[in-house]
Amino acid sequence: MNRLFLTVAAILVAAPALAADPVEGLWQTAPDDNGHSGHIRIAPCGAKLCGTLVTSFDTAGKPMTSANIGKQIVWGMVAEGGGAYGEGKVWSPDRNKTYDAKMQLTGDSLAVSGCVMGGLICRNGGTWTRVKN
Repeated sequence: MNRLFLTVAAILVAAPALAADPVEGLWQTAPDDNGHSGHIRIAPCGAKLCGTLVTSFDTAGKPMTSANIGKQIVWGMVAEGGGAYGEGKVWSPDRNKTYDAKMQLTGDSLAVSGCVMGGLICRNGGTWTRVKN
């Protein structure tokens, strides 16, 4: 009986780690208006998903210093099924604007887009690519 209890307890403790959302991980952004890009780490933040800038790259693709490293770029994302994510926000450092955002995961590609002013002005954030570690 003790062995059964320990087995069940171990499964319950491990279940959250086994149920990681498929969008979690490190993503290479598309170049912004300045030609810069970055690595965004998407991970849970409470019951939702957030993405933090961990590395910035210049127009030549070389790492560069940036005051934005460590800042949340994506927050409040909720999985909607079928690889779709919504209800979140995306901050665009090159324009210093925050957009109501959605994302669509297809394999190792993540299409990111967002709108402001109730959907009157929208921006395609490009397709991000999963970084293989």
